[in-house]
Amino acid sequence: MPQTDARPATLPDPRRWKTLIFIGLAQLMVVLDATIVNIALPSAQRDLGISDGNRQWVITAYALAFGGLLLFGGRIADLWGRKRTFIVGLTGFALASALGGAAANTAMLLGARALQGVFGALLAPAALSLLAVTFTEARERAKAFGIYGAIAGGGGAIGLILGGLLTEYMNWRWTFFVNIPFAIVAAAGAVLVIREPAEGRNRNRLDVPGVLLVTAGLVSLVYGFTRAESDGWSSGSTVGLFVAAAVLLSAFVVVERRVKAPLLPLRVVLDRNRGGVYLSLGMAVIGMFGLFLFLTYYLQIVLGYSPVLTGVAFLPMVAGMITGSTQIGARLMTRVPARYLMAPGFLVASTGMFLLAHIGLDTSYPALILPGLVLMGLGMGTAFMPAMSLATHGVQPRDAGVASAMVNTSQQVGGAIGTALLNTIAASATTGWLTSHATAAAASPEAAKALQFQGMVHGFSTAIWVSFGILVAAAVAAFTFVNAGRPSAAAGSDTGAAKENEVPVLVH
Repeated sequence: MPQTDARPATLPDPRRWKTLIFIGLAQLMVVLDATIVNIALPSAQRDLGISDGNRQWVITAYALAFGGLLLFGGRIADLWGRKRTFIVGLTGFALASALGGAAANTAMLLGARALQGVFGALLAPAALSLLAVTFTEARERAKAFGIYGAIAGGGGAIGLILGGLLTEYMNWRWTFFVNIPFAIVAAAGAVLVIREPAEGRNRNRLDVPGVLLVTAGLVSLVYGFTRAESDGWSSGSTVGLFVAAAVLLSAFVVVERRVKAPLLPLRVVLDRNRGGVYLSLGMAVIGMFGLFLFLTYYLQIVLGYSPVLTGVAFLPMVAGMITGSTQIGARLMTRVPARYLMAPGFLVASTGMFLLAHIGLDTSYPALILPGLVLMGLGMGTAFMPAMSLATHGVQPRDAGVASAMVNTSQQVGGAIGTALLNTIAASATTGWLTSHATAAAASPEAAKALQFQGMVHGFSTAIWVSFGILVAAAVAAFTFVNAGRPSAAAGSDTGAAKENEVPVLVH
C-alpha cells in the first residue's frame, strides 16, 4: 500500500516547485534529442560508414517510434501511474542513449534511436500530465506552464547549440551520452520529490485494438511524409502510405466510439478548446521545425558558420522564447483569455518568419536574421505557454496522461510533416530555379557554384514563405476555435472543472 499524505486535500503539494525542476529537466532532455543529433549526423555517418540512403533513418527511426507510440504512452501513464511511467521512461531513455553512443555499426545506432523514441513516448506524456495534476491554482499553473513552455519551445534550438559544441570539441557520441546525466538526475529527483494524486488513475483494461490502429496509422502518416521527401508526392509508396494512414485512423475513431474504455476518449479531442490547441500547435510546429532545418543549412553552407557558431546564432531565439513564455505569457495568462495570447503570439512569430524569408547570399545577421529570430522566439514563447496549459486544463484526472500525449503527438507529427513537406518544397524550388538558369551556369565553374548557392537560398526562402503562411493559419485557428475565458474566472464559475483538477491525497 502506498503511503499517503495526511494533509488536507485542498492544500497544494509543498514540494511542487522542486517537482517542476525535475519534470523540466526530463522535458529538456527529450526536446534536445529532437535536434541535437542533426548536427552530429554527418560525423556519425563518416565514422560508422552509414550510406546516404540509410542516414535519414537516424532521424526517422526516432520520429516513427515516438510519434506512433505517444498515445499508447499516455494511456500507460494513466494506467500505471504517472510517476512510475516517468521513471521507467527516464531509465529506458538513458539506456538507449548509452547504446547509441556506443554504437559500432549502422544497425546498432538505428536500433538505439528507435528505443529512444519508444521510451520518449512513455516519458513525454507522463511529464506533462504530472505537471498538470501538480499545479492546479491558476496563477501558479501559469508560472509553471510558462517555464515548461519555454523549455518545450527553446529546447530544440538549445539542442542545435549543444550538438555543435559536443560535435566540434568532443565527439558525435557525446550527443547521446549527454542524455545519461540528465536522466539520472531527473530520475533521482522523481524518486525523492515527485508525488502524484492517489486518485485519478484510469484502471480500465487497455484498448488493444485502439493501440494497434492508432500506432499503425500514425506510423504510416509520419513515414508517408518521409517517403514523400525522397520518392515524391505522387509515387505509389507515398500515396499508399497516406491512404493506409487515413483508413487506419478512421477505423481508430470508429473503434473509440464503440469500446467501453477507449485509448483516446473522444471527449478529450472534441472539446473545442483542446481541439483548437492541438490543431494550432501542430501547425505552428510545422513552421518552426522548417525554420530550424533551413536556417541551420543556410548559416553553415551559405554564410560559412561553424557548427558552434550556428548554435550560438540561435541563442537570441531561445532568449526570446524564455522571455515570451515566462514574462509575457505567464503574467497575462490569468488576465486575458488564451486566444488573445496564442493568436497574437503566432502572428508575432510569423512576422519574424516574414523577415527571415528575405535571406540572400550575403544577408547581415544583425540587420535581418537577429530581429527575425527574436520575433520568432517571443511569439512562440508567448503562444506555447497558454497552449500547453489549456491542453490539459479541465481534463478529468483519469484522462490527464492521454490529453498530455495529444499535445506531444501534435508536436511530433507536426515536426515530421514540417520537415518532409518544407524540405520537398525547398528542393523543388531550388531545382526549378537552377533549371531556368542553366545557361548562365555553363559560363564558368565559378558562375556555376555561385548559381548553386543562389538556387539553394531561393529554395530556402520559398519554404520559409510557406512557413510564414502556416503560422498565420495557426493564428487564425487559435483565434477561431479557442474560446476559453481567463483561468481564474473559469475557476470560479466552472465548479466541475475545479473539482476535476483538485489534488486529492498525495502518494509518495
